[in-house]
Amino acid sequence: MLKNKPSLAVFVLLGFLVMTLHAQEKPNVLFIISDDLTATALSSYENKACFTPNIDKLASEGVQYTSAYCQYPVCGPSRASLMFSYYPHATKTFGYISGRENVGDRKSWSQLFMEKGYKSMRVSKIYHMPVPKGIYLGTNGEDDSLSWDERYNSKAPEFQAPGDGELVQNNPDGSKPIADGNVMTIVKADGDDYVLSDGKTARKAIQLIKENKDRPFFLAVGFVRPHVPFVAPRKYFDAFPWERMAFPISYNDDWADIPKRAINYVTSVNAKMNPIQEKKAIAGYYASVSYMDAQVGKVLNALKEEGLEDNTIVIFTSDHGFHLAEHRFWMKVSLKEESVRVPLIIKVPGKKPAICNSFVELIDLYPTVAELAGLTPSKHIQGKSIVKTIDDPQAEVRDMVFTVTQGGRSFLLRTREWAFMSYNEDGSLGYELFDMMKDPYQMTNLANKPEHAETLNHFKDLLVIKLKEVRNNDISGYPDGQ
Repeated sequence: MLKNKPSLAVFVLLGFLVMTLHAQEKPNVLFIISDDLTATALSSYENKACFTPNIDKLASEGVQYTSAYCQYPVCGPSRASLMFSYYPHATKTFGYISGRENVGDRKSWSQLFMEKGYKSMRVSKIYHMPVPKGIYLGTNGEDDSLSWDERYNSKAPEFQAPGDGELVQNNPDGSKPIADGNVMTIVKADGDDYVLSDGKTARKAIQLIKENKDRPFFLAVGFVRPHVPFVAPRKYFDAFPWERMAFPISYNDDWADIPKRAINYVTSVNAKMNPIQEKKAIAGYYASVSYMDAQVGKVLNALKEEGLEDNTIVIFTSDHGFHLAEHRFWMKVSLKEESVRVPLIIKVPGKKPAICNSFVELIDLYPTVAELAGLTPSKHIQGKSIVKTIDDPQAEVRDMVFTVTQGGRSFLLRTREWAFMSYNEDGSLGYELFDMMKDPYQMTNLANKPEHAETLNHFKDLLVIKLKEVRNNDISGYPDGQ
């Protein structure tokens, strides 16, 4: 018979240590999303004129996806889609709502982690939040409260920040003052990084990393730049004098062979932008990207300083792209490459860096990160895990991506060889068809060429099949509540 039995306190202590060790085995998740960031604006992708050393460093350490696409090139529906892993047509989320209204009690990406013992937190814009209004008012926007244990907003002055401001949209003679709203206003702001929203977001994210380093966390960090207005501390503009900005490849008759519906909602023509204003807009966008990149670097450095780099999955992406005068288009909404293609980097501890060319969709993030963390998402979500591409970057997950826009009435099917767009489900407002091998800048629409009729009909049939697949997902609820 034992004379010295362990006390109850010892058992309690051992149990606590086991629980702590078990908790520490769970990988943290740091999800960083930029707003309106096109892949063509990053130097780790194909733009050597921009300056993004921190994102580039992350790309060199993780898996960089060259063919990642959003499911709707507008903030609200894109973010709802990626957070719940459903196509917009499955949830009927085509506008500025979180998506919760149409998914009932199904779990969002972060909610799954929260219910599996993670501390779930967001800083600034993850679901939709109007920019700039939501930022200078400091509101939650159309956020989903069920997705977070804690949430924080980064209130800042936006276009009202002290500094030098200029409106380059709908201001041909330069006589109008800077404007509120979703317009291209440029502000070279006085002060340091922390005067503006993204600096405040980085500082809060760093604080949360430090405070939660001893427990598993899911931290979503939403940077609002380079979304308009193009606001950044003055120093970030120094590297981008507007006089040195170059225009993208574009043809004067670029609209002649495309449907009227395919012409974007903001163009150099209807925005009344002269060449100087166009170059200033490009410079303002690049300066905003550079500012955002610096804040990304601060957050990533905090992971390293707190000893969490080897136990944290890091994801960096954007909700959609942004036109910078390609086709004389500006902003998002269109189905052209610059609007729908996004940067995507996934860094997993212990995995080798690589470049992956497989098609992936933003709805794939939910099942991918869940699998990496050993969690099982609902079988009903529509995304596909791309974990196998992290181990084998030559692996192919998808042979086609699907994106919609304009209230779910315009459609894109993108394969390696072709980009097919249908305006209205039956194409009654026209089609576009681009040979992406010969015409990567999408300058020549082949939809009306008799020699390409067979290819066009093939994609018409594919669209019918894809829409049936997407819609065949009853969103009304399931016994598992997911």
